[in-house]
Amino acid sequence: MGILGRVVVTVLPIMPRFIVGWVSRRYHAGTDLESALETMNRLSKEGACFTVDVLGEEITSMEEAQFFIDEYNRVLDSIVEQKIDANLSIKPTAFGLLIDPNAAEKSMEEILRKASSHEIFVRLDMEDHRVTQRTIDLVLTLHEKGLRNVGTVLQGRLFRTLDDIQHLTDELGEYADHRICKGIYLESANIAHTEKRSITKATNEAIDAMLESGAYTAIASHDTAVIEHSILSLKRMGMGPNISDPRSNAGPSRIGKGPGYEFQMLLGVRGDIRRKLAKQGHKTRIYLPYGSKWYEYGVRRLRENPDVAWHITKALLMPWSNRR
Repeated sequence: MGILGRVVVTVLPIMPRFIVGWVSRRYHAGTDLESALETMNRLSKEGACFTVDVLGEEITSMEEAQFFIDEYNRVLDSIVEQKIDANLSIKPTAFGLLIDPNAAEKSMEEILRKASSHEIFVRLDMEDHRVTQRTIDLVLTLHEKGLRNVGTVLQGRLFRTLDDIQHLTDELGEYADHRICKGIYLESANIAHTEKRSITKATNEAIDAMLESGAYTAIASHDTAVIEHSILSLKRMGMGPNISDPRSNAGPSRIGKGPGYEFQMLLGVRGDIRRKLAKQGHKTRIYLPYGSKWYEYGVRRLRENPDVAWHITKALLMPWSNRR
């Protein structure tokens, strides 16, 4: 898989854009909001809900942030108007966190307040290690301002994650709400696990820590080993489909949320497993990116983690195993 990934990354600069588009089209919901809404309305029939991500990450000037402010307002208005079961996922660097943190915080706070008025949750996506602490601090600051409809993403591969779970639990208590994933950013061995087995083990330990802490736990993984471990852990804690969250340290139930947990998967990846989980009664959410930055999104993901190329190749060669 590593060799394949390196080959793909090497040929990216000379690969025609239309080929990249053909490969990536199943993994994003189109270039505009209308396409994203059409996709959500169609997949809602499969019992899925969504977290919407407007494609685009680190900006180079604060003027660029206005696009994301305007677009997320359009997303909010549309999902409310069409009564779609959807949350938002935003990248703090797209709002200028690394350029003007105060302005970025103000803009995100405005989005959060609007979302809160409609009981819509907002997830601050986690990026590379440069902004890990800043993103966590931002969540804590927003909670201090009375905004309870916000949480972040924690990455199983980072050594610090178990400590972050404990810290967020201590600070947020019953309002702690995390998405846990393995993490796509390839970080240094000084701060992160780098081998597949250790990353999986660390992610499973983080899931258990989240469940035991009482936090709402969004399990974002396509890895069968992680999903199977999660189901066993849920059963051990008396949690599951159609069961009220039995944890004494859990927060109140919230609109659009599962009974203390949910499963999340990327659009276009392991739809078979998502549908199976949904059929079993589990809350399932599709991470749904859209926007004009689809090319940059796909190329950056491959460059940051070349092993993603294996999953793409498998999907192309064996599409029956990876329906959208």
